[in-house]
Amino acid sequence: MESFELEPRYSTKEIPGKCLKCLAEQELNSCLMLLLREEGIDEGVQQRFETLLSFLKSPDSKRIRDESERYLSEGRKVFLVINTEKGKPEYELKVD
Repeated sequence: MESFELEPRYSTKEIPGKCLKCLAEQELNSCLMLLLREEGIDEGVQQRFETLLSFLKSPDSKRIRDESERYLSEGRKVFLVINTEKGKPEYELKVD
């Protein structure tokens, strides 16, 4: 499976945002719905589901979420890149 990104946004009066945890949970639910609807198993969706679940349970998850919130509060753009090419998920926080 290739890498994918989650882009959290800071909520303002005009624009609703979502934190990294909320985005991961939303994507996890989307994957679950796809897996339940499909007749056969889609390996890509299943791997994405497992990767997101792994991120949410990861000890690094809280640290990464806190760090992303700090950058968002400074008005910066944040992306979490999740890469699973080597079999084990790797999380990289990119900040613009």
